[in-house]
Amino acid sequence: MHASQSPWVSKQGRSLRALQVFEARMDQARTTISKIFNGEPRSYTRFNLTQNMEGDNSHVEMKLSSDMDDEVEANGVGENTNQLNRPYYPSKMNQRSPKTVCGFVIGILFLFIIGYLIGYLSNRSTDKTEIKSDCPVVNEIAPVKAEPVYSLDWSDLRALLKKKLTTDNINSNFKEFSSTSHQAGSPGDEALANKIIGKFKTFGMSTWNDEHYVKVHEPGSSNNKVLFRGNVVGTTEGYLSYSAVKTVQGAALYAHYGRAEDFRRLQEINVDVNGKVVLVRAGLINFAEKVANAASLNASAVLIYPDPVNYSIKDNTALFGHVHLGTGDPYTPGFPSFNHTQFPPAQSSGLPSIPAQTITISQATEIMSQLEGRSSPNGWSDGMLSGTMYNLGGDGDIIKVEVNNNLVQKKIHNVFGVIKGYMDADRYMVIGAQRDAWGPGFARSTVGTSLLVELARTITDMIQNDGFKPKRSIIFASWSAGEFGGVGATEWLEGYLTSLNSKMFSYISLDEIISGSESFKATASPLLYDLLESTMKQVSSPDATKSLHEQFAGSNWEKSVMEPMGLSHSVYPFQTFSGIPSLSFRFISSSNSYPYGTVEDTEQNLDRCTSYSTLKLAKTAGEVVGLVTLRLVHDHLLKMNVAKYTSVIRNYVSQIRSKVESRQMSGRLPSTVTMQWLLSAQGSYDRAASALVLAIRNSDLEDMEQCRILNNRIMRVEGSLLSPYVSPRQILFRHILLGSGSHTLAALVDHLEAIKGGLESADIDQFKNQFALATWTIQGCANALAGEVWDMDNEI
Repeated sequence: MHASQSPWVSKQGRSLRALQVFEARMDQARTTISKIFNGEPRSYTRFNLTQNMEGDNSHVEMKLSSDMDDEVEANGVGENTNQLNRPYYPSKMNQRSPKTVCGFVIGILFLFIIGYLIGYLSNRSTDKTEIKSDCPVVNEIAPVKAEPVYSLDWSDLRALLKKKLTTDNINSNFKEFSSTSHQAGSPGDEALANKIIGKFKTFGMSTWNDEHYVKVHEPGSSNNKVLFRGNVVGTTEGYLSYSAVKTVQGAALYAHYGRAEDFRRLQEINVDVNGKVVLVRAGLINFAEKVANAASLNASAVLIYPDPVNYSIKDNTALFGHVHLGTGDPYTPGFPSFNHTQFPPAQSSGLPSIPAQTITISQATEIMSQLEGRSSPNGWSDGMLSGTMYNLGGDGDIIKVEVNNNLVQKKIHNVFGVIKGYMDADRYMVIGAQRDAWGPGFARSTVGTSLLVELARTITDMIQNDGFKPKRSIIFASWSAGEFGGVGATEWLEGYLTSLNSKMFSYISLDEIISGSESFKATASPLLYDLLESTMKQVSSPDATKSLHEQFAGSNWEKSVMEPMGLSHSVYPFQTFSGIPSLSFRFISSSNSYPYGTVEDTEQNLDRCTSYSTLKLAKTAGEVVGLVTLRLVHDHLLKMNVAKYTSVIRNYVSQIRSKVESRQMSGRLPSTVTMQWLLSAQGSYDRAASALVLAIRNSDLEDMEQCRILNNRIMRVEGSLLSPYVSPRQILFRHILLGSGSHTLAALVDHLEAIKGGLESADIDQFKNQFALATWTIQGCANALAGEVWDMDNEI
């Protein structure tokens, strides 16, 4: 019986023994893994994980000994198997059953896989860890030293700006950049440019300059003259650049400020402007608009004088200015005046066809006191002839005007310094200031230039010493030939229009930023309204008793602070020609106009006009510009509210709709003119703006790529409001809401008024064309705002 059972027992014992060997291997693997992950000393037993000091792959060593049975017995497995079958001895491999071999192979493969995985994980850890090359202990890993990322929050930035922007530095800049002679293109202008660019280099900024050759007027060899009733009136020292150069005469006509409504008032009382030499006060609108209004009614010439009711200057102080109804070099309209520019001779449509000249208070008094004719309308006699009713002028009040200006070419330089952004360096904003002036030009140019340099110093200091890292770039620009109508700035825009449209996201002007202390006025793109308002709440007033918002804004801040943007604002070409959201503001006097363009624009007179608080006002103005700038380059998302244009468009559409329906009811406009498409375009913009606001609300504003996509959509808005249907060579200011010309929504409103009155300028077919093009411009802006093509509302 024993002999007959021996083969079965032997077979059973071998199977059981193979199973137990497999279990032993599993136990040993688990023990080893536990030791490795628990940090216990690694023994060189079944397998060993060691780290390579050179960072190479860690290796797993498995010891598969031929005397496997002894190793199994050492782990307590052999003893049990001997009790089952004492006569058993290890048999050779070729004597084992297939099941035993299969189990054995599976065990080896399992161990190999476990070892491979452990080695792989260990290798990944080693590659990511900094190893000390001189470490004496094999398995010791040097600690990783994380480089600190220092980030300033908004409250830090505000505090730093307020601390570093000082009145002492501003006053030092006042002294350094003050000059009695720095007319555009002069040696004094060039010397200031070199000082500014030297400052930028001292701050560690990258610098460059932009050279243009422009045409401007200078006084001729013989002074311009004004004769009244055949007699020379005083000495004419001032002049108006870009006036028509000719000699004319005609009967005098007093026209108040020379506004369109003033000339309408004259027409209402049957006063003919044709052939008259018109006398108008300086103020309210710029010189070019006064001359253009008179020329449109066939006046022969225009004389402009500073009335004492508006200006506190000496009676013989001469007045300088220009009368180009536009900006930039009028002899290179729509294209830059680089020296290599090869274009046929051209000139701007904004150049006047009639002569214009400034006269002093003394000259104006001599003429106005002798005028005959009918009395002027109510409210027009509050000026220099106190207590005396102004007369409009009679047929015998002949005035002769001689303008002998010379047209000359000058080389001018714009100079720049840039602080490059750390993330979106290819997106930039510009802070600019006029550098030149006809006289001392302290308020006109020195204050702005001083603040420009101080802001550049302050922000570079914050970057170099306090860890501030702007996400986008900031360009500081000093413009020349600003006195001739933003010539330097406009030529730069014309030269780089394509790249600026896609990369420049904002412009802030420092021109004429302080001329008084009684009021705070601003003009800006509606996209920047909310940012300006929030900034005013964060900046203290000059006397530090309350915020700027509390002191100047009142209950309706837009009505109290914001004013329409026009040619007199230096940001106008940036906003309406280039489609760049722009901002300018100023502290002004509520009573008198500041004597810009005279020799009385001095530091002493500015101190008097500001009640000797010029430095405090300059620091406050610098903080406003600085905070707006920091907010635009600090946050991932541009702080611009696209929904603000919704109300502007809706207001124009409402006016047009009311007038169209009224003209149709009166039979002056055919019923084929429908408001459907304009209303649809307005709705498209409303929906696109709302969708973008919702997308911003639902986006992760820490996701830089997502914010860049959203910023791209925001940046398209202003440029999309430039009419693509007019040529910049004919119409420079193409913005349909803020620009000027027949393409604007304001022109549609005026055309409807002309249709109502049956005027010669009324043209139904032309109106339909303007109406259709304005409609599609709004729809195109909505499409750009919507984002991708598949998001666009093309129901129109």
